[in-house]
This record gives sequence, C-alpha cells and structure tokens, in this order.
Amino acid sequence: MYKIGIDLGGTNIAVGLVDDDYKLVLKKSRPTNAHRTPEEIAADMSALCIEVCEAAGISIKDIEKIGIASPGVVDPKTGVAVHADTLPFNRFPLADHIRRGTGVQNIALENDANCAALGEAVAGAAKGKSSGIMITLGTGVGGGVIIDGKVYAGFNHAGAELGHMVIEKGGVRCSCGREGCWEAYSSATALIRMTKEKIEECRASGRDTIMFKAEKVSGRTACDAMRQGDAPAREVYEKYISYLATGITNMLNIFQPEVLYLGGGVSNEGQSLIDDLSPLVYKEVYGGREIELPELKIAQLGNDAGIIGAAAL
Repeated sequence: MYKIGIDLGGTNIAVGLVDDDYKLVLKKSRPTNAHRTPEEIAADMSALCIEVCEAAGISIKDIEKIGIASPGVVDPKTGVAVHADTLPFNRFPLADHIRRGTGVQNIALENDANCAALGEAVAGAAKGKSSGIMITLGTGVGGGVIIDGKVYAGFNHAGAELGHMVIEKGGVRCSCGREGCWEAYSSATALIRMTKEKIEECRASGRDTIMFKAEKVSGRTACDAMRQGDAPAREVYEKYISYLATGITNMLNIFQPEVLYLGGGVSNEGQSLIDDLSPLVYKEVYGGREIELPELKIAQLGNDAGIIGAAAL
C-alpha cells in the first residue's frame, strides 16, 4: 500500500507517492496560485493526487492515506485549516474537501514545519531516533519537535513556535510583534540585515570589504566573502553564529533531544556550519561533558521533507 503526502505552499503544491519505507516514489507539482478560492486550491490538490497515481500506474483506490502539510495554524482533529498568512484559509475544512475530491477517507492534516520535522525523523537526519528537533533557517526561523516519534505541538496545537522565544530583551522587532525573537537574529532575513549593516558601517568608516561587490545582498554574501578571507564578512558570520548557537542551546536545555537538525537556506553551508556551531553550543549546554549530549546535524531530505512527513502522519 502507498501513502500520499501533500506539501501545500504559498507558491507551489507538491504531491508525492510514498511507500511503506517512507521512500518518495514519484512527485508532481503545480503552482498554488494563492489568489484563488480555497475550494479551487483544494481541487488542484485532489487532482494532483490522482495524477501521481496515474503516473505510477496505480489507482487512487490503492492509496491507504493522504497526509497534508499546510502552512499556518491547523486543527488536526477536525482537519480544518484555521489560518495561513500565505493562503486564503479561514477555518476551511481542507480534509473534507480532499476526501470528496479523491475518495480517500483517511486524511491527516498538520502544520508544514511539523511535517518537515517528522519527515526527517522517519527518513532523514533523525531516522531511528525517538526524539528530535528540526530548526528551519529561512525567511523566518521555524521548526518542529518530535517526542517518542510523534509531533508535539501543545494542547491547542499552537506550540513549538521555536523562532519566537526572546533571546535579546528589547532587541530587533520581529514580524510577530515581539522584540528580540530568535527569528529576528537567526533567520536568513536576519543574516541579510546584519550583512547590509556591516556594509554600510564599512562605507561610513572607509574600511574595505569584498561585500561591496555584491550586486544583491543575500544570505550567502557574508559566507562567500568570509571564505575569501574578508574580515568584515567574518565578523558578520560570527555574530550570526553566536545568536544561532544561543537559541540552539536553549532548545537543547529544554528538550534534550537525541538529535537537533538544521534545514532551510542557511543550512546549505553544510557541515562547516555544524563545525562552527558545535563548540559554542556544547560549551554552554546544561550538563556539559558530564552527560551524553544531543547530536547536531544538517537535515537530509531538502524540499521533500514535508511530503514524506505528511505521508507519515
């Protein structure tokens, strides 16, 4: 029997056929066109499920379950997409629409970050572990908590908003409205802000930097310049890493998972990012070298984590 995972995003709908070993057999996608009605978006999701089955030479009737990874706030018990900033959902009964559109009755719904964390737990960086935390370093800082192989999201399913703990009291205002959130210091957006600030600082002081040559400042600008020996770029990177390490240490002290794994654009720095973070984190994590410490890793599944996690719900 196969399962289907749907990763619903503000830009694209990705649907994958997943086998019992949580391997992605086949994947299809199409633009979300998020300006449309919820009903139209749900109809496309159902159509893609059927297309994936046809491409694999099976019937939709052979599907055991469909899992949906949706952005924003969802209610897994009722299958309702409560709210999403990037989609026109306002208490929309998404699971019911997929049931009607596909004929598959077993439909599971979960937040997309939680699904990505679960995907890595069953088939990626935390495979074989009972507990893990995923931190996604992208436009914001997202993540998910896996305890005993299951998603933890609080009694009201609004928990595990890991990016919105304050690490700098009275600091930079976050998109959520608070000041000093981890997201405001460790997202790719924050890294870009720090890079631009350093470039302006160098211009004002007459200090030279390779970063002047950047046509457009991105999350890679400081990292690339640092590798060429640029001192101001290294200052940006080290400042960013210190904030990232602070948040990770807090996560480890609260949960002590077997593994914490990093995803999102910044994680493309790969093992060098882990190598730079590890001394800072392990220096401050509670228990020090007296206890077995969680492992730090880079997530392995990339953009497929949400699909596989949705199928594993």
